[in-house]
Amino acid sequence: MDNLLTGRLENVEDLFGRDGFSFVEQDVTEFIHVPGPLDAVLHFASPASPADFERFPIQILKVGALGTHNALGLAKAKCAVFLLASTSECYGDPELNPQPESYRGNVNPIGIRGVYDEAKRFAEAMTMAYHRYHGVSTRIARIFNTYGPYMRPDDGRAIPAFFMQALQGKDLTVFGDGSQTRTVNYISDLVDGILYLLGSGYFEPLNLGNPHELSIRELAEQIRDLCKSESEVVYRELPPDDPKVRCPDISRAREVLSWEPKVAPDEGLRLTLQYFEAEVAKLREAASDR
Repeated sequence: MDNLLTGRLENVEDLFGRDGFSFVEQDVTEFIHVPGPLDAVLHFASPASPADFERFPIQILKVGALGTHNALGLAKAKCAVFLLASTSECYGDPELNPQPESYRGNVNPIGIRGVYDEAKRFAEAMTMAYHRYHGVSTRIARIFNTYGPYMRPDDGRAIPAFFMQALQGKDLTVFGDGSQTRTVNYISDLVDGILYLLGSGYFEPLNLGNPHELSIRELAEQIRDLCKSESEVVYRELPPDDPKVRCPDISRAREVLSWEPKVAPDEGLRLTLQYFEAEVAKLREAASDR
């Protein structure tokens, strides 16, 4: 179920016709009706790119509040397990590194990023309220930076931006001096973690991410070299409230789920390269047809 505000239907085209799969185009901030029984409701709806925070601020707040309420109501009505895709953004610009689930965060509620941070923090609070008051079986995944094929080329996040710039021979844009750190988790590792969490019975927030920390400058240079590009790395002013560090403490995931990432960043980036090469080829083909 997706309203395709930021999603692309072509991402799931290969699933059409497969037994058990159906697609419904709907905004989950509106009432959700699904006929028949449900085993689980996985609530992943929300624009999540920093570029989206300015493009879709009201939609982000609504999907975090109304969308979460509707999805929890559906899970309650169907006696289904509910899983919330929360985020490392709940930690804001952290004063503690790495971040354990017990850390309560350093968030500016009225900054540009606040619409996403506070929407997810509210969604976590509502999920716990439904767990405690209504007895809904809930899960909360705090997802750290994840990447892989099918990301939007204009997503605005670092990895898609660096791939698209490097493959088109453009300068790679780094905000700040590039010393700020991130961790990057390949999509297959995240999917494994989500499935383990869904079946675990664990209801408190749980970090899912790759604890291998690297600087934004290192990430840009690694992608540039992987693309065999001669692009330069250029620096721009750091946006307000942009986190200086972001790294998960995954001790709880190791203990509760026996989960940790298997795909190293260099391997995951190689697996992602082919997808962005195809996206650049599409852009060039479209330009030549004009």
